[in-house]
Amino acid sequence: MTDTAQSSHSRSLVRGEQETPLLAKRRKAEKRFKALGLTAIIIALALLAILFYSIVSKGYSAFAYTSMKLSVTFSEQVIDPKGTREEAALRGASYGSILRDALRKEFPDVSSRSDLRKLFSLPSKGAALELRDMVLDNPDLIGQTVTVEITANDDLDMFNKGFIKRDVAEADRRIKDQEIAWFDQLDQAGGIELKFNSRFFTSGDSREPELAGIWGAMVGSFYTLLTTFLISFPVGVMSAIYLEEFAPKNKFTDIIEVNINNLAAVPSIVFGLLGLALFLNVAHLPRSAPVVGGLTLALMTLPTIIIAARASIRAVPDSIRNAALGLGASKQQMVFHHVLPLSMPGIMTGTIIGLSQALGETAPLLMIGMVAFIVDIPGGFNDPATVLPVQVFLWADSPERAFVEKTSGAILVLLGFLVIMNAMAVVLRKKFERRW
Repeated sequence: MTDTAQSSHSRSLVRGEQETPLLAKRRKAEKRFKALGLTAIIIALALLAILFYSIVSKGYSAFAYTSMKLSVTFSEQVIDPKGTREEAALRGASYGSILRDALRKEFPDVSSRSDLRKLFSLPSKGAALELRDMVLDNPDLIGQTVTVEITANDDLDMFNKGFIKRDVAEADRRIKDQEIAWFDQLDQAGGIELKFNSRFFTSGDSREPELAGIWGAMVGSFYTLLTTFLISFPVGVMSAIYLEEFAPKNKFTDIIEVNINNLAAVPSIVFGLLGLALFLNVAHLPRSAPVVGGLTLALMTLPTIIIAARASIRAVPDSIRNAALGLGASKQQMVFHHVLPLSMPGIMTGTIIGLSQALGETAPLLMIGMVAFIVDIPGGFNDPATVLPVQVFLWADSPERAFVEKTSGAILVLLGFLVIMNAMAVVLRKKFERRW
């Protein structure tokens, strides 16, 4: 029978069956099920789109900052009155007074004490340090008057980006009318500019939103994930090999298998409590250190790697095992020379997915004290550190409006890392996938 004849016969059967009430009821139920499934997918995609729109709309501005151009006189009497040009002397000079003199020169009409206080607060609290770094990089600036760019404070930054509206009543906004007038004067003179915020990627945390960055959290995440990988990967793979290839099949191994599956579903905060009791209270390892965070996350990631590795090892056909044993290989040689290399793509995929889950975890790290305010960049596994999800948690709890965009910006960076890690898992699976 040809395909055309089969199709015609099927259509005739369908037309005949549609007349049956029971078949009509089944078809309606199937249509309802398809409609419900499609509706669920549309709702999920819509919620995901709303989530991404909310994060991107609030976070894209974190990658830019407001700079102010000022004509600054690097007075030799203030910076280096003895003319020694020694670094200690240049580093200890009063650059705040130089900045205040530049602002007075820019706005000579400001005289009252309260207005001067507001005027001096327009630049960031780190602007004096920026002037110091300029002099340290180029001591020839001493004695000259040059136009420099300094960072504005977070309120001026929010106003420039449009998050603080001009038409809101003065009592209801953080930046006052007088400060807006100074901002407009600078802006009309070309002294206000939005620039790429490289500090966001190169500096650590700060109490001042315009100075805060994620580099410290990124380095802390690197050390923590490296510890997690070095502990969980070899232990997980060796456990899977033993359970799948060497362990006897009895009730004891069945109990172990059931408990591994249950551990994969345990809430992550329970692993945080375990890490707190085991690594801090018993082993007395340093609090807030990446090594403790990595060990705690390794406990959480271990069941995922074991389950993925066992599934990959089990997928290798028995014919390969029998062929290796038939040629005289020992069981250990059969496993490490044949089964393990063939199952490694699946193991790596499961490992990457487990590590990406660990990268996004916050609760277990809060339990071991990685929620501390850390300004310095960690230099090793035992230095105090934080990680990206905890940094997001800290910024989200801060009252300043500018930390809202920092929070969303850090979430975008974290999502970028998660997408990259999951993409790596997909590429590895596609590249090394074998069909038996």
